[in-house]
Amino acid sequence: MNDLFEAGKPARDGATNSALTYSAKDIEVLEGLEPVRRRPGMYIGGTDENALHHLAAEVLDNAMDEAVAGHASTIEMTLEAGNFLVVRDNGRGIPIDPHPKFKHLSALEVILTTLHSGGKFSGKVYDTSGGLHGVGSSVVNALSEVLEVEVARDRVLWRQAYARGAPQTRLENAGTTQNRRGTTFRFKPDPQIFGPLAFSPARLYRLCRSKAYLFRGVTIRWSCAPAVIKDDTPAEAVLHFPGGLRDSLAADIDAAATVGQMWAGEADLPTAADGTRAGRLEWALAWLEQGEGFLHSYCNTVPTAQGGTHEAGFRAALLKGLRAWGEQRGNKRAANITGEDILGGLAAKLSAFIREPQFQGQTKEKLTSPEAARYVETALRDRFDHYLAGDPAQADNLLAYLIERAEERLRRRDSKDVARKSATRRLRLPGKLADCSVEDASRTELFLVEGDSAGGSAKQARNRATQAVLPLRGKILNVASASTEKLRQNQELKDLIEALGCGVGDRFDRTRLRYGRVIIMTDADVDGAHIASLLMTFFHRELPHLVRDGHLYLAQPPLYRLTQGAKSLYAMDDADRERKAKLFKNGKVEVSRFKGLGEMPPSALKETTMDPARRTLLKVVAAPEDRAETAELVESLMGRRPELRFRFIQENARSVEDLDI
Repeated sequence: MNDLFEAGKPARDGATNSALTYSAKDIEVLEGLEPVRRRPGMYIGGTDENALHHLAAEVLDNAMDEAVAGHASTIEMTLEAGNFLVVRDNGRGIPIDPHPKFKHLSALEVILTTLHSGGKFSGKVYDTSGGLHGVGSSVVNALSEVLEVEVARDRVLWRQAYARGAPQTRLENAGTTQNRRGTTFRFKPDPQIFGPLAFSPARLYRLCRSKAYLFRGVTIRWSCAPAVIKDDTPAEAVLHFPGGLRDSLAADIDAAATVGQMWAGEADLPTAADGTRAGRLEWALAWLEQGEGFLHSYCNTVPTAQGGTHEAGFRAALLKGLRAWGEQRGNKRAANITGEDILGGLAAKLSAFIREPQFQGQTKEKLTSPEAARYVETALRDRFDHYLAGDPAQADNLLAYLIERAEERLRRRDSKDVARKSATRRLRLPGKLADCSVEDASRTELFLVEGDSAGGSAKQARNRATQAVLPLRGKILNVASASTEKLRQNQELKDLIEALGCGVGDRFDRTRLRYGRVIIMTDADVDGAHIASLLMTFFHRELPHLVRDGHLYLAQPPLYRLTQGAKSLYAMDDADRERKAKLFKNGKVEVSRFKGLGEMPPSALKETTMDPARRTLLKVVAAPEDRAETAELVESLMGRRPELRFRFIQENARSVEDLDI
C-alpha cells in the first residue's frame, strides 16, 4: 500500500519550476457564465445524457412555475430536427424593462447572462417554485450553441439571440402581437460540451407527461419532428390529466391486483411559524398483492429521485397510522410492522408544493428542508386515520397483509438477500445507507463507520459514484458470545447484511455481493479498535468467504495533524508524529489530535482516509490453512469464556509498551 499522503509535499520528486513560481498571476477569476462552461458538472451534474436532458427540465420547470402560480394554462414543447428544443408558455413573459441594478441591460438579459438572478428568491412573485437557485435559464444559455428567446408582453413581441451564453443581438421590438403572451425558448445544446448526444423524444415525452400529471391545471402540448422518432413515441399529443396523481398511479400499476382500493387525495400543509401558508400536498397510493412497489416523489413538480424529508414525513404518517389502528383493534402483532414492511409492496406518488424548499445540489434530486417532514406527516396522518376508519374491513385486511410481510421478514432472519435493481426501480435498502450509483461491484466500496457524526463526514468526503457509507450505532453485538436469537434481532447487523446483499452462512452467494471492498473505518483509539474487532468477528463468523476472498479491509485514519503556516502533515501515531515533526522548518508546530472521524473536516477525511490515490488500507486475511488457529484466537478474545481472555492478557501483557486509554 502507498504511504499516507502528506499534505504540502510534492506528489513527485521531479516537480516543475512552474510549481515553484506560483504567484498572483496564476489566479484565474471566472466571470459571467464562464464558470458554467468550464465546469458544467457543478451545475447540471456532468455532460452525459442525464445532464443534457436536465437542460430541458430547467426550461420546462420555469414554465411550470408560471402555471402553478396561476399565470399560465398551456405549455408547448417541440423537438425539431437538428436537436433544437422549443418550450413556450402563455404566462406573463419575462420582464424586458431595464434592470434597476444594471440600467444598460434588460431584465431578460440579466436573467440569461447572470448566475443567481431571477424572481424566485423573495417569494413575492412565486408562492412556490421549482427553480430557486437562479441559475437554470443562465446555465441553459451558457451550454447552448444557439439560444433564441421571444417574450410577448403587453401585446408587443420582443426577441433576442445568444450563442454560448453571449448576446448576438440587442433586445429587439418585433412588432405588435394581439393574441399572444408568455415566453418562448428555442435552443440547441452545444456539441462542444455534450459531443454527439441528442435529445431523446421518448424521454422528453415522459417528462412532459409527468409534469402534466403533477399539476392538473396545466395542458402540455407535445410535438416532435417525425424523422427524429425511433420508437413508439407519439409525434403529437395533448397532455391534460384532471385526476392528477390518481390518473398517474392508475396508469403505472395498470391491472395489478391491489390490497383494497387506491387512496388518493390532497391537502393544505400546516401554517408555517411566520403565519404564511406552508404549501400543499397531493398523494396517491395502493398496496400491491404481488411484486415490488415504488415511491415516486416530487417537490414543486421537480422529481426528487433520492427522496428526502417529504418522503420521511410520508413514511412516518403511514407507519404511525397503521400501528395505531392495530392497537385500536387489539392486535399486538401490529407493533412488529416497520417502515420496510410498509414500503415493500407500496406503489405511491407523492407531490409536495413548499415555499422556499431546500434541495441537495443544483440537480435537486433530494429535498432537505427539515420542516417538510413535520408538515407532510401532520397533513397526512389525520387523513390516513380517517381513511382507515372509513372502511374497517378494508383496513383490517391491509393490517393483516402488512403483518404477514413483517412476520415473513422476521422468518428470513439475517439471510435476506438484496438484489440490485435497475435505475428505474429504486432498491429498498437500510435508511441509513448512503448508496453509490455504480452497480459494478468490482468498482464499489462500502465504508462501515461508527455513529451518525462520522457518517455525516464520510458521506461528504466520499465519491458518490463508487463509495457507499453505512453508519453503525456504536459497538455492535458481539456475535461470538451472543445467542442466535439475539443475532437475529439485532437491527445493526440486519442492516449490514441487507446492504451487502450476498446473504450469510450457508446462503452466502458471492455473485450477489454489492461491493467489491468492505472497509471498516473507525476512530484511531481504543473504542474504535474494539468496534473494528467486533466487526471482524462478525465477518469471520457469519461471512467467512467474504474475508477469505479478500473483500474486507481496515481504513487507517490519522491520529494527529501537524500544522505550520500553510503546510500540514498527518501522523498515524505518537512515533509517526515525532518523525514528521522533524520535517518542518524551525518554528512552532501546532499539533491537533482527532478525537474521532466525526470531528475531521470532510476534506481531510477524504485526503487521508477515503481517496484511493492517497489512503492506506489494511487487508484482513484469514488463510484457510490457519482456520483452526484463527478460530481459537477469536474464541479466546471474543468468546463467552472470560478465563480465556484473562489467560491471553497474562501471556501477552509484557509485550505492551504503551496503552492509549
